[in-house]
Amino acid sequence: MALVSLEEAKAYLRVDSSDEDAVVGILLTSAGKLCADVARLTEEQWAAVDADETENTEAYTKEELSRTREVMKVVVLYALAYLYEHREEADHHSLVLTLRSLLFSIREGIL
Repeated sequence: MALVSLEEAKAYLRVDSSDEDAVVGILLTSAGKLCADVARLTEEQWAAVDADETENTEAYTKEELSRTREVMKVVVLYALAYLYEHREEADHHSLVLTLRSLLFSIREGIL
């Protein structure tokens, strides 16, 4: 299971049919990777955040992992919604600036 499932993503976007599952899935993957990159997460850290396990990892303590997942889930959903709604004319620079603000605590190791 990923940080945000396809069903959660579709519910957040208010997509009822399965016609756009492929598009939502691709955008969800892109949003997750974009957020991980903006948050400056290593591959190991992103794998821990995106995994279904809640046990301690080398990258995070259990508490850090929980807090990071909470923030990352909201930010991934935000990025997904932006990418979905602005498929034709997305301003990626503006999106990245917003994501930097939302992910400040993770980027700076404050969380």
